[in-house]
Amino acid sequence: MTRPDRVRLVVLFGGQSAEHEVSCTTAAHVLRAVDPDRYDVVPVGITREGTWVEADDAQAALARGAAALPAPPDRLEATGTAVEPLRTVTPSADDLPVVVLPLLHGPHGEDGTVQGLLELAGVPYVGSGVLASALAMDKVKAKEVLAVHRLPQVAWVALRDIEIDGAAGAMGGAELSYPVFVKPANMGSSVGVTKVHDSSGLDHAVALAATYDEWIVIEEGVDAREIEVAVLGNAEPRASVPGEIVSSHEFYDYEDKYVDGTCQLLVPAPLEEAPTARVRALAIDAYRALRCEGMARVDFFYEEDGRDFLVNEVNTIPGFTPVSMYPKLWEASGLAYPDLIDELVRLAVERHDHRSRFSTKR
Repeated sequence: MTRPDRVRLVVLFGGQSAEHEVSCTTAAHVLRAVDPDRYDVVPVGITREGTWVEADDAQAALARGAAALPAPPDRLEATGTAVEPLRTVTPSADDLPVVVLPLLHGPHGEDGTVQGLLELAGVPYVGSGVLASALAMDKVKAKEVLAVHRLPQVAWVALRDIEIDGAAGAMGGAELSYPVFVKPANMGSSVGVTKVHDSSGLDHAVALAATYDEWIVIEEGVDAREIEVAVLGNAEPRASVPGEIVSSHEFYDYEDKYVDGTCQLLVPAPLEEAPTARVRALAIDAYRALRCEGMARVDFFYEEDGRDFLVNEVNTIPGFTPVSMYPKLWEASGLAYPDLIDELVRLAVERHDHRSRFSTKR
């Protein structure tokens, strides 16, 4: 399946999420990388308040050349022209084929909500569909599905926000010992995550996670290396070389990822051939178990003298700046950043054409 010669690429960014700033930064880098001879780029931002706006400044800068793009914004202000979501992503009068590239991290973007809107609009879009996006975003449901597929994971327990007073009892029932990690189930970029060393910090950590989501995950802490693998494809996904995160903080938190910039990304990871093969195969297994398509980054813990590789999370819209792990892993695997965007667009068209063949009639 080939990509059309020229495509109108609608880049969605911003969003109503605590990861709004990360999304804006990602979009700015993608806008710099796309080939204007191949793509008629339409940047569309979603403000924190949920207003869809054409990003006028970004569009004007594109007309002057990619080098003229402004620095990545901290957040998207509602200064552009307000647009209707469905009208924005549907084909225009010039019949140029439309592909949507959602760069929305977290709730209301990575969780199947925007993907559902794009399904209703009937347009190809990059990344996983509604089900996979929702499953991967919800750590509780993702863990349950991965467990059914017998994929190795750390021990964990889930709580609802109305049950947070019973966190200590739930931990005991699951035989979790300190330290533990407390996370909102539907959030990324380590937002709302706390490492808890003893019972004195549990209540505060659970309350913090509950400010971001209705469901909370408490995970067993492990002494392990952090390994990540990028996966690309639809029915026949392929895995990149693995990479390793060496955090400069107590754990790989938001500041370590986006503020300090002092963590190390080792690409490729210093692994022998056998464990490299195992983790790449596991990444594809997790990708398929959650029915991912297009792209995802699969994160692992690696206990070298213990349980081997343990699936941590699957991210269906991973960080996508040139220095983010997902593009770096593919670059190390022979696929440069602009070519990666081309391949994702091709996969979006392929998936859309495949699904369009199914009958809606009786």
